[in-house]
Amino acid sequence: MTSEVLSLVTNTIDNEMETLEKVRNSVDDRYHDVIDAILACRGKVIFMGVGKSGLIGRKLAATFSSTGTPAFFVHATESVHGDLGMIEDRDIVILISNSGETREVLAPLPSLQVIGAKTIAFTGNLTSSLAEKTDLSLLIPIDKEADALDLAPTASSTAVLVVGDAIACTISELKKFSKEDFAIFHPGGSLGKKLTQ
Repeated sequence: MTSEVLSLVTNTIDNEMETLEKVRNSVDDRYHDVIDAILACRGKVIFMGVGKSGLIGRKLAATFSSTGTPAFFVHATESVHGDLGMIEDRDIVILISNSGETREVLAPLPSLQVIGAKTIAFTGNLTSSLAEKTDLSLLIPIDKEADALDLAPTASSTAVLVVGDAIACTISELKKFSKEDFAIFHPGGSLGKKLTQ
């Protein structure tokens, strides 16, 4: 039983590592376009999604904010019930959907177009409705999810998280974001203590 359990654990990790290798090999000029757009943004970067993609978007907004790029998360469902009022024409909205066909993620697009915010898709399908209706799209490819049923958002959500982290760290480095800057945004906890001593 123990060896079977360990085998299941390592198989899942292997599946996610294979996905990340596929994502790494897919990096192209689209990343340059997305990074240029974020660097040129005069407003904030807003992440939008639902379900597991929403949770990843919330984490990425926190990572961007703490590394020098002001960002926040708006739940896609709540966005069409008034929260679109948080968004301005100088902002960038990154919409996350592996399929690119998630109804709740597509719903805000007409209003975002009227508002004038630039839109970016993080998706596993460049021929999807989301990719076709946004200003820029980034392919985050996966062959299968990491669970045995190939259903639970596992490899796909990990891939989006890693891509988002890579973009946030790249932008932070290009902005020459320093330890002193980080300390201003993160004075609490052991990290804050380490940076302010």
